This record gives sequence, structure tokens and C-alpha cells, in this order.
Amino acid sequence: MKDLKIDLNYLQTILIDLLNIPSPSGYTDQIVHYVGEELERLDIPFEITRKGAIRAFIKGKKTSPGRAIAAHLDTLGAMVTSIKENTRLGVTMIGHWSARFAEGTRVTIFTDTTTYRGTILPLKASGHTYNEEIDTQVVSWDNLELRIDEIVDSKEDVLQKGIRVGDFIAIDPYPEITDSGYINSRHLDNKAGVASLLAALKAIKDAGITLPVDCYPLFTVLEEVGNGASAIIPEQVAAMVAVDNSTIAPGQNSSERGVTIAMKDSTGPFDYHLTHKLIRICKENDILHQRDVFRFYRSDLASATAAGHDIRTSLICFALDSSHGYERTHIDSLEAVAKLLMFYLQSPVGIQHDDKPFNSLQGFPRQVEQKVIRQIDKVKVK
Repeated sequence: MKDLKIDLNYLQTILIDLLNIPSPSGYTDQIVHYVGEELERLDIPFEITRKGAIRAFIKGKKTSPGRAIAAHLDTLGAMVTSIKENTRLGVTMIGHWSARFAEGTRVTIFTDTTTYRGTILPLKASGHTYNEEIDTQVVSWDNLELRIDEIVDSKEDVLQKGIRVGDFIAIDPYPEITDSGYINSRHLDNKAGVASLLAALKAIKDAGITLPVDCYPLFTVLEEVGNGASAIIPEQVAAMVAVDNSTIAPGQNSSERGVTIAMKDSTGPFDYHLTHKLIRICKENDILHQRDVFRFYRSDLASATAAGHDIRTSLICFALDSSHGYERTHIDSLEAVAKLLMFYLQSPVGIQHDDKPFNSLQGFPRQVEQKVIRQIDKVKVK
């Protein structure tokens, strides 16, 4: 395996471009066009599903057992639920995120024909009017409304603008990269993962490396609402690695530096052999890494396995503080993710048995085994 240089300028440029493209789940056409055009520049062929997920393809020396790398393009967002007599809009979340992080955010409303700007506010937003009630109001999407930046004096005026129930709302990202390498923005989940994957693919393509087996980079569009990779994985894929965010918080083992390898999330443990292979790659190539377990978390892997795909799964994560809120990561973490992907895609297939999943025990791997006492005289019988 060759240690290829990750182009960090490319990674950061792609990331900022992605962050500035609104893509709440269900409204992702624009970002699909952007990523598709970038894959064309990298000379990586792809096809697009009916819903807009991208299935790219890099030819390897062998067809099977194929590998897939998944990262989702969609983000959290909101939708109009009502048009009020006071000209404000009722809102509900797309994806799962707290109303606490919606308060005060700037947004774009997408109507059938145009866009408008506005701000999501609490129902009681002015301390000069409500005094201490602004601090005691319950944090809830029912206690939010959207103020439109248009001259409207009635519900009818709002309707005349073409605003309707069901219109999509995109949340402004507010991206900022500091001199110390920190990246602050909404929607780093999972646009930072997408940028890291594209940077790894660029390194492989620039070096002209032929991979040991076929690789399928997958860019999904409905992960935040649970559908993700359910209908995009080719038959010949035997292993899929998802790229998503870790959770930086007390009680977690994730770090804002390096790559985090998830051992388990709320859907259960990930594949033992694939996960430990990624850990070995990190150790052998001096990639800063740590393991973690996520209790309230699911990724593209959950939708893939729920759809019945018989594949090995593993989750690698870039650092993310305040996930689904005001998020922060570090460029070192994104580089570590890209390097791990770059090495993994070059690595030889470890389990040849996966080429034919309904084979005999021959070639099927073993985990660390417990020593079993078989002699009956060593078993205490009461």
C-alpha cells in the first residue's frame, strides 16, 4: 500500500462548496449535480438512482468481493407546517434535531418557483415584551415560528408570495475555518465525511493506482430520515464502510483529533473482522485513532442491513463536537479519515470466503476463542 498525500486544500475547498449548497433531506438535487460533476472531473464513472443517490465505480483487479464506501449528502432541515394570521410560518424539523438549535437561525424557504429568506424564532422572542417568559418558554418545535423577510401584512399576503404548507426550509451553515485548523459550521454531518471521501478518491486517482478489488463510492441522500443506503448497494459488494461523525461529549471516547472507529451504535455491533482490519491499518500507518461506542446513533449501515444486504459493515468517523447543533471538527481529523480510506481501498482482501458467502466453513474466519473445558470430571456438579 502506498502512502499517498491527501490534498488538504482540495478537501477544504470541496467542504466549503458542499456546506454552501442547501441539501435538507428530500431537497438534494443541487448537491447531487455538484458531486456528480466533481466525480466527472476525477474521471470516476457513476450512475444515479431515481431518488438521487450516486453509485460511483472504480474498477479493481478483481470484481468480487467488492467494497463500498458510503457517505450521505443530505442534512437536517425544516418544513412549513402552517401559515399564520400574523404572517409567521409554523415549522417542523426534517431529520431529528433539537428546537434549541433552531432558535435564531437564518434560513432559506424554497417555494414551488422561488426562494425567500427568513429567521426561525421562539414565539416569545422579545425580552422587552415578555420579560422573563423568554427564558421559561419550553424548548419545542411547537414554540417556534419563521419570520419572513418580505413585506407582508396578512396571511393572504404570504399566500400571494407563493409560500405553502410543505415548502422546504434550509438552515444556513455559517462555515468558518480558523488558523488553528478548527472548522465550525452547521451540516458538517455529513458534508465533512463527503469531502474526506472525495479527497481520498482524488489521491488514488492522481497516483494512478489500480485497486485490488472493485470499489463503489456511494453518496446517499436520505440518511437523516432513515432510508440512506437501503437501495443502492450492488450485489457483488461484500463489505461496506460508512463515513459519518463521531460524538464528542463526556462519557464518549471520541476525540477532536484523528479518526474514530465505532465498535457499536444503537443498531448493534459492527462487523468484528472489518472493524479490526481498520484498526490494524491505523496502527501500521501511524494514523491517530480511537474506538468508541454510540448509544443514540444510526448511519447508512443501519438502512443497508435493515434492507437485507448480507455485507460486513464498519463505521469510521471524523470528530464532531455538538452534533446536530453548532458543530465543530478539525482538519487533522478529516485528514486522518481520508488517509484511512486511502489505505483501506488499497489493502488486499483479507477474507476470501466473502467471495462466495454461502460456501463451506473452509476459509471462514475465527475470532479470539475462549478455552472450553470439555472433560466432564473438571465440571463441578452439585
